Amino acid sequence: MKYCTICVMPDTRPGITFDSSGICSACQSFKKRENTDYDARFEELKNICDQHRGRNGENGYDCMIAVSGGKDSHFQVHMFKNILGMNPLLVTVEDNFPMTDAGMHNIKNISEAFGCDIISMKPNIRAQKAAMKYTFEKYGKPTYFLDRYIYTYPLHMAVKFNTPLLVYGENVAYEYGGDNATETYSAKDQIDNGVGAGIPTEELLNEGISGKELNFFEPPAKADIDQLEPIYLSYFVEWNSFKNYEIAKQNGFHDLTHEWDRTHHIENFDQIDSRAYLVHSWMKYPKFGHASATDYAARMVRYGMLTREEAFDLVKKHDHALDPFSVRDFCNFINYSEQDFWQIIEKMYNRDIFFKNNVDRWVLKN
Repeated sequence: MKYCTICVMPDTRPGITFDSSGICSACQSFKKRENTDYDARFEELKNICDQHRGRNGENGYDCMIAVSGGKDSHFQVHMFKNILGMNPLLVTVEDNFPMTDAGMHNIKNISEAFGCDIISMKPNIRAQKAAMKYTFEKYGKPTYFLDRYIYTYPLHMAVKFNTPLLVYGENVAYEYGGDNATETYSAKDQIDNGVGAGIPTEELLNEGISGKELNFFEPPAKADIDQLEPIYLSYFVEWNSFKNYEIAKQNGFHDLTHEWDRTHHIENFDQIDSRAYLVHSWMKYPKFGHASATDYAARMVRYGMLTREEAFDLVKKHDHALDPFSVRDFCNFINYSEQDFWQIIEKMYNRDIFFKNNVDRWVLKN
């Protein structure tokens, strides 16, 4: 593995690229901010909003925002409701896992603090469990079933409620490195980002899941999507996870302080809605040698909050250490023993970058 010469992101992150100086594409994107006129871009965003304002009448919905209740969701709703004066309809997909206290508070708070309606989908739990077992054991993607809905369901709702302006947070590929890392405000191609795509639906049907149990699982027809205008807010504002967090707190967002100190994270405010879901984000570690600690440590280096050496220390301490509460909630939901769980994980380790040390623990070769 080779690491970015500025941050701590390795070259094993899918789709990331490095320039001749060894600088990763995420750091290159961050550097470009110095020459970006965000005032002009925000005016562009205002013009887009004006084109959609009042689309459904004086008191109707102007736009739709895909939310989870997290800090970025709070920031997005704050921007569109409080700053831009839009009347958004919020749409969310619940993961059916036991929620944290903070998660339960935040999804309620985002409606109450901003005065917004929320449409929430709880996917078919029987189908979810069957799909989870299959995609976890074969692909190491335990939440693929949910992640696909997170991308497809808002599209369906935007069509049904005649709210073509569909708002997402950051362009992950561009901000943090990934395939098709193009700086654009259009989120029309987001469904193809690899998180909610790539596993043929026919495989799930062969696992005993019926087509009737997969409502909204496929995106709307292309002709319908072409009528939508999905956008990334991160194109128009200088996206910063910690700034978003501070603004979210000012609007009633709760983090995990005093509730749960996660062993594999270095912050307490990202992806905090449920414990079991975090198995998904941690699965990058056995496959690619990095996980949530790397993701945030890299951002903190770019934001000037950590030195590269301090970031590496945090990564070494936390990245590998999937939290036991995440494992327990995940296993309880899907009806695995913890022994079953770790036997599946054992098969996922990438032998090209890992070896087992003298205490039978997988460690990175470098």
